[in-house]
Amino acid sequence: MELLKVENLCKTYGKGENEVKALDDVSFTVPKGQMMAVIGASGSGKSTLLHILGGVDRPTSGKVWLDGQDVFAQNQKNLAIFRRRQVGLIYQFYNLIPVLSAEENITLPLIMDGRKPDKERLENMLDLLGLKERRHHLPSQLSGGQQQRVSIGRALFTSPDVLLGDEPTGNLDSKNSMEILQLLRKSNQEMNQTMIIITHDENIALQCDRILTISDGHIVDDQLTGQGV
Repeated sequence: MELLKVENLCKTYGKGENEVKALDDVSFTVPKGQMMAVIGASGSGKSTLLHILGGVDRPTSGKVWLDGQDVFAQNQKNLAIFRRRQVGLIYQFYNLIPVLSAEENITLPLIMDGRKPDKERLENMLDLLGLKERRHHLPSQLSGGQQQRVSIGRALFTSPDVLLGDEPTGNLDSKNSMEILQLLRKSNQEMNQTMIIITHDENIALQCDRILTISDGHIVDDQLTGQGV
């Protein structure tokens, strides 16, 4: 079933001689439960694409539908609600609140949305993340890999329609990178979580179901890896 649809997406910065097309007529669909990698050189447009998919940036033209909803037909208030409830974002540098514990960082988006965290779900999430013994630790008391696990838990805890990862392993060593990838894959398979991950690491991309390659704002390759549907 098609969850995400991107149609004729364009994003232009500047005007006249200074005009730069970050995205130029990009179209694709993503079925529910697929884990897709987006690769490309620096400046290719992949980060711009991720920010638009997450509702953080608006396209110059084109459409994005998520679960049948025209994302950018919404007003600012509803767009903010969309970002909180339907999209989970994982950043390269974690972006955790330093004065909050691991558990508090994970549940923060739900609390900010006026919802009460489900205790059983929280316990299951901490178990999945391998953080039960670290739940009360501050970010400064956690390793880089553990901090990224908290970041993933925060993105997953609201049960978003789609999880977006912006180089989620880019700040980690190879051992931690593989552990984070395995965790994402487990979440994808057990929770049928749709994921789109930007990465420079070909080994990580090959572990996904599909690889979308972007160059100069265009999709230049789109292939299944054989890892999944």
